Amino acid sequence: MNAIAYVRCSTQEQADSGLGLDAQVSRIRAYATMKGLTLLDIVMDAGVSAGKPLATREGGRKLLETVSKRKVGAVLMLKLDRMFRNAGDCLATVERWDRRGVSLHILDLGGNAIDTQSAAGRFMLVVMAGVAEMERNLTRERTRLALAVKRANGQRLGGNLPFGYDVAPDGTTLVENPDEQATLTEI
Repeated sequence: MNAIAYVRCSTQEQADSGLGLDAQVSRIRAYATMKGLTLLDIVMDAGVSAGKPLATREGGRKLLETVSKRKVGAVLMLKLDRMFRNAGDCLATVERWDRRGVSLHILDLGGNAIDTQSAAGRFMLVVMAGVAEMERNLTRERTRLALAVKRANGQRLGGNLPFGYDVAPDGTTLVENPDEQATLTEI
C-alpha cells in the first residue's frame, strides 16, 4: 500500500535545527518499513502552528491534494498534535479520508500505534482530537493569565520603550532615564 507522511514543528528554531523534523522522519520511515508500506512522500511544515487548519498550511495543502487524487491508502504521522490541534478539523478531514478508503496511522502512543480503519482506532482518534484541542486552549489560557499578572505587576511585556524610560536590570520593569526625563521636563 502507498502512504504519505506528514511532519511539522511549530518554532523556527526547531525547523532550523532539524532536530524535531529529523526525529519524526526517522520514526515514520521505520514504521513504514515495519508495516510494508511504500512511503511516496514526507510532507513537512516547518515553523508552523498546528492551530492553523491543515488546509491553510503549505505542506497540509500538498498532503490533502495527494490524498484527494487517490494516490495513497494511508497517511502517517508521529503524533496527532503534529497535524491537528482542532478537533473539528481533525474529525472532518479523517472522515473524508475514510470515505476514500484512506486510513490515518498515528505512531507514537506510548509504544503503540493506531490505525483509523478499526473501530477502536477511530474511537481513540476522537478522544485524542479532543485532548489536542483542549491542550491548545489550555496553553492559550495559561499565556493570557501569565501576561495579565505581569501587566498587573507593572512588568514590561514588550514593544517600544516609551521615551524617558529604560528597562530595569530585571528585564521586565521600566525605570526612569534621568537624561530623557530632563528633556521631557524641558519640553
